[in-house]
Amino acid sequence: MLVGSQTRRRALGQFAAAGGVLLAGSAVASVQDPIPANSPAPPLPTAPAIAVDPEETPTQIAVTRELFEQVTAPVMINGKGPFRFMVDTGANVSCVSEKLAASQALPRGRELMVNTIVGRRARPSVMIDQLDIGTRIRKKVEAPVLPMGGFDIDGVLGIDWLKGQRLVFGFSGNTLEITKSRAENSGRNRVVVPARRKSGQLTIVDADISGRKISAMIDSGSQFSLGNTALRTLIERLDPSSRQNAVSVRMISIAGESFSGQQLALPFIRLGGLTLGNVPVVFTDMPIFKLWDLHDTPTIMLGIDLLTQFTTVAVDFGRSAVRFDIASA
Repeated sequence: MLVGSQTRRRALGQFAAAGGVLLAGSAVASVQDPIPANSPAPPLPTAPAIAVDPEETPTQIAVTRELFEQVTAPVMINGKGPFRFMVDTGANVSCVSEKLAASQALPRGRELMVNTIVGRRARPSVMIDQLDIGTRIRKKVEAPVLPMGGFDIDGVLGIDWLKGQRLVFGFSGNTLEITKSRAENSGRNRVVVPARRKSGQLTIVDADISGRKISAMIDSGSQFSLGNTALRTLIERLDPSSRQNAVSVRMISIAGESFSGQQLALPFIRLGGLTLGNVPVVFTDMPIFKLWDLHDTPTIMLGIDLLTQFTTVAVDFGRSAVRFDIASA
C-alpha cells in the first residue's frame, strides 16, 4: 500500500527553504534527579496511576490541529482550565510551561535533570494535585517546568500518562481517543505494524529503505520527520547524488532550544505492509538519539507532517503495535 502527498511535502519544503523555523518535538525525553554533592539523590517518586472508569470506557477528546502546528488537547489542572497541552508521543514525561506554573501558583517540587531533544539540563519541577485528560485522572503529578514562551501551549502530554494503553489520533475528525490495548489486524485501507518498547518509546521493527533495515518512531510533537546521521549515511550510500539536494533548515524545540539540520526527500520508506513515498526528512544528530541507544542505528522519527497523511493513527503501548488507516480511494 503506497501513501504519499506531493502537495504537503512541497509546502513544507518551501517553508523550510524560505527560512521558516520548524518546531521539533520530544520536549522531554526523560527526567533524572540531579546528584547533589556529597549526598545521595532522593528516590524518584512512583509514577501515579491513571484513574480509569470502572467500565474502562474509551475517553474521546476533541483536539486542535493546524497546518505546521502540533496536536493539542484540553487539560484540567487542579480543577481549573482547560489548558492547551501538546500531545507528544516522542516525550516520555509530561511537563508544564513556566507561564502555567506561575499563573496557577503550582507549588515548587525538586530540581530534576531533564533530557530534551538537544541535551541535558537541570530544571525545576512543580507538584500538581490533579491532572484531568477527558475522563482520565492523574493525582500527585510531579512535572518539570520548561520555557515555552514562543508557543501558544501550556504544557506537554508525554507517554507517561498512557501506562500500556492505546492512543488513537483521528486526524480526519480532529479527535483523540484513549482506550484499552487491543489486538488489531491489517485489512482494507488499514495496516498494522509491529513495534517494540525501547527506552520507553515504541520503535517500529518491520521497517526498511531499499531492503536496508531502519528503526522508526512515532513523534506527534514534531512538525516534521527527523533522521539521524546513521540514516543519512545510509541514504547517501544508496544515492550519492542525494547530498546535492539537501536544504538547510533552522529548528526550535518546544523548550526554546534552537538547532539546525538539512532536509532531504526520501523516495520510499517501507513500514510493514505500508510504503511511504516522497518523505521529507530533516537530518540532525541530536543527543536524544544517543539517549535512546539509536545513535548508530539508521532511525527516523515520523513527525506530524507525515502522520496527518492518514485518517487515523493508533499507537498501542500495551500490545506494541501501530495502526495506520488510509482514506478510501
